[in-house]
Amino acid sequence: MNKPHVLIIVQNLSVPYDRRVWLECNSLIEDGFDVSVICPRSKGDSKKEVLNDVEIYRYAPAPLASSAISFFVEFAYCFIRTALLSFKINSNKKIDVVQTCNPPDTYWALGKIFKLLGATFVFDQHDLCPEIFDARFGTEKSLWKKSLRKMLLVFEKLNYSTATKVISTNESYKAIAMDRGKKSEEDIAIVRSGPNEDRLYPVESSKDILGDFEFLLVYIGVMGPQDRVDIAIDAMDEIVNVRGEVKVGLALLGDGDCFEDLQAQTQRLGLAGNVIFTGRANDEMIRNYFSSAALGLAPDPATPFNSHSTHNKIMEYMIFGLPVVAFDLKETKKSASKAVAIISENANHKAFADKILELLKDEKTRNEMGEFGRDRVLKELVWSHQSPNYVAVMKQAFAKSKRGKQTT
Repeated sequence: MNKPHVLIIVQNLSVPYDRRVWLECNSLIEDGFDVSVICPRSKGDSKKEVLNDVEIYRYAPAPLASSAISFFVEFAYCFIRTALLSFKINSNKKIDVVQTCNPPDTYWALGKIFKLLGATFVFDQHDLCPEIFDARFGTEKSLWKKSLRKMLLVFEKLNYSTATKVISTNESYKAIAMDRGKKSEEDIAIVRSGPNEDRLYPVESSKDILGDFEFLLVYIGVMGPQDRVDIAIDAMDEIVNVRGEVKVGLALLGDGDCFEDLQAQTQRLGLAGNVIFTGRANDEMIRNYFSSAALGLAPDPATPFNSHSTHNKIMEYMIFGLPVVAFDLKETKKSASKAVAIISENANHKAFADKILELLKDEKTRNEMGEFGRDRVLKELVWSHQSPNYVAVMKQAFAKSKRGKQTT
């Protein structure tokens, strides 16, 4: 019999740069699955590529969304491109399991089609789309935006109801799947976004990266409106220009909708010599920058979306022994525990700067926090501890597919 064939759909990032999805792909390959991925194409990417036996199909991305309505135009464009590619893939090799990774919550429709063709549908919930909408456009909305938000809730419910299995990244998401999604607990599995210890590990500090800096701060991740990387830059303005700590640098690894705005903000504040933009980062770049850094920054403010979400960067900081500076977020505190310094004044860049400087002047506390964080990640949160849970879900999903039932 041919291997079970899983199609993974991701719209938020290109693969393999979506690190969670890439870890999932490799876990499936190692366990004997065939894996295809559909995702948008980033600059320099090919339309089709085979990496580690994973077949990756990429389409030209939609223009960046800047308004509420443009998000739905983007979703429609990506859905059509994804649907066409999925049918092409299925014609060459029958798909047994379709896994969609949100945002957005639109691929339930493809899930229904493939269920009619004998596949099963797995919803790997990375984000809460209604809460992302609030974070981007505020809670005070026009009638039109209120209608769009209601539509997002409908789409989310359709993802839940179509899914044979739901994968949640933490307990908060699981609770929402049971509440808003009406899913039974037995159909939900928690698979946390732990880093791969074989790829992300400390190396020697880089003198080329540090340069004249005494301390380096790092941020990694998507730079969208809800991530509020501008708070980190405003904190750097306070640290460097107001308090005169010119030997402190900040490296921003990644990109996103706000990338150019953040570069403009840096120039406007006269911080070009202290803030480094790397663009999207591969494993080697992450190892070099993180091993040269003193602190990892999480400027995401306390919102319903951010508080309920597990942010990958937290565990990635921790595996390098970096203390974390963050606002008061429920899941961040659960993940990092004693490795995070919490700021109670939400979205306050001066308080953010205060906490950074406090830790930079206290090497003993930094070392204790860093050692605790690295130990916690290695013992509980790395991908090797999560992978068996993920593969088990996909085996259960395959067993419920038409071809899976024929083998039992």
